Amino acid sequence: MKVLVTGATGYIGGRLITDLLDKGVNVRVLVRDPSRIEGRLWKDNVEVFVGDLLNPDSLKAALKDIDVAYYLVHSMYGGKDYAEKDRQAANNFVNAGQHLKKVIYLGGLLPNTEKVSTHLKSRSEVGEILRKGLPTLEFRAGPIIGSGSASFEMVRYLTERLPVMVAPKWIHHQVQPIAVRDVMRYLVLALDKEYKGVLDIGADVLTFKQMMDGYAKVRGFTRTIITVPVLAPKLAAIWVGLVTPISNSLAVPLIEGVIHPIVGHTSKALEAFPEIRPLPYVDSVERALNHVNKGDIETRWSGALGSESTYSVSEWRGLVTERRSIHIDDIKPETVFNSFTSLGGEKGWLVWEWAWEIRGLIDRLMGGPGLRRGRRHPVQLLPGEALDFWRVEEVERPEILRLRAEMKVPGRAWLEWQAMPEGNGTRLVQTALFEPSGLWGVLYWRCLYPIHRFIFDDMISAIAEDSKNMNSAKSNLNAIIQDKI
Repeated sequence: MKVLVTGATGYIGGRLITDLLDKGVNVRVLVRDPSRIEGRLWKDNVEVFVGDLLNPDSLKAALKDIDVAYYLVHSMYGGKDYAEKDRQAANNFVNAGQHLKKVIYLGGLLPNTEKVSTHLKSRSEVGEILRKGLPTLEFRAGPIIGSGSASFEMVRYLTERLPVMVAPKWIHHQVQPIAVRDVMRYLVLALDKEYKGVLDIGADVLTFKQMMDGYAKVRGFTRTIITVPVLAPKLAAIWVGLVTPISNSLAVPLIEGVIHPIVGHTSKALEAFPEIRPLPYVDSVERALNHVNKGDIETRWSGALGSESTYSVSEWRGLVTERRSIHIDDIKPETVFNSFTSLGGEKGWLVWEWAWEIRGLIDRLMGGPGLRRGRRHPVQLLPGEALDFWRVEEVERPEILRLRAEMKVPGRAWLEWQAMPEGNGTRLVQTALFEPSGLWGVLYWRCLYPIHRFIFDDMISAIAEDSKNMNSAKSNLNAIIQDKI
């Protein structure tokens, strides 16, 4: 059996590939940008095809000789016309995949009302297009609970950070979450099932308030939630965007997904997959927290948000460049690399933290991601991952890290570090690049240049000092080990 996975850089797709390979499945992945999967543990064990669902010609080669395909993509972050893009992509896939024995699609549970959010309506429409054109098994799931999932992090941060919360009355509406572990099991076991059609999947039926109360109970917190009659979804999304790492663009569809009761009819799934008894919500929270505490987060919601083209800085014309370098005595490039690749997230940016926090707050108020996306892992970085309000564009151990800015700026910006062996130590080169967009872009950079001078001067010095501290800690640890031996 040959299997194609679309959405390989997404939260679900990235995990599914690992599970399929463990099962011994021959996996092919379709990606728009192969650099996005560099560093994945499974990268050398899959067949990689470069293509785009919006480009019909690129699908023919990717689907050749494929028996089963997983359809795990959507264009929610592709602008206001994302529903049309989803519709076009699904039709292209149907036309190119007429030979497929099965398509497995993950959609969303639908509310029992005529008022369905644009996001859920689009997901449903994609499923309908696939089912009409190809033999398709469509799973419909509610909030997915797992380390790094958007639904889990929204509940987690709201509950952790707000002892007293004012919330709209629709938090008393019922929803049906499901553990990411069970979603993976359904998707993998579906390979060997003959079932076609729609299956609702989920665990406990809870209100959104009960989800927060359940999280608080696991953490040993006491939380007070006060409900008010009206709070528009977009206003609620702005609030969620300020308190949690979730961007406003993602918070809106998440909230629109709970303003009406959304409960699945899971009896068919229990009959078709009797080997799966979905994990209770509280147990899924405990599992997710356990992975978070260990730093074992295989994929994260923000990893799927780098849908725009990866920019290259090979065209230097028109770029404003600030380059600094420093020689660090007696320190290897590997240690310096470990220092600058551990920046951001809980560790922060070493210097001028208040300035970074203010810039992140301004960005969130403007609709950008701000700093609270954090990072998936405290020390590891992969191409395409989110890092606060940056996107990892290139990372190559032990030499280079390039970040592309995703904060709201009038232009395009990058921040890059290189660690190169020189003499008895390492030459650290730090480069800030900005490609202004029009007059506002030029004015923006010139206004910030005096501040950047101080911040970037202090930053390269702080990375050098942090590298020395890392080296000392490693030396002390080795000495302790030798003493014990």
